[in-house]
Amino acid sequence: MNLDYPSQENLKFILDELTKRLNIVNRSIMDAEDYDIDKYHDLKLMYDMVLYKDQLSASESQAFIEELRTVRKK
Repeated sequence: MNLDYPSQENLKFILDELTKRLNIVNRSIMDAEDYDIDKYHDLKLMYDMVLYKDQLSASESQAFIEELRTVRKK
């Protein structure tokens, strides 16, 4: 899978992976339909940072979740 190109399938994959890695319990906030494909590169950047970091502290996870709120559709 090539995540360099925005697509609904890639967006869903990234959000699913972020859900797992950030230990998000309420998975409904990570529905791909609630995110604008125009914000794909922002989400991809967050995904890459989470992968790079590997282990996140609770405060780092919370910061990523807060950032996800900013790219979610209003």
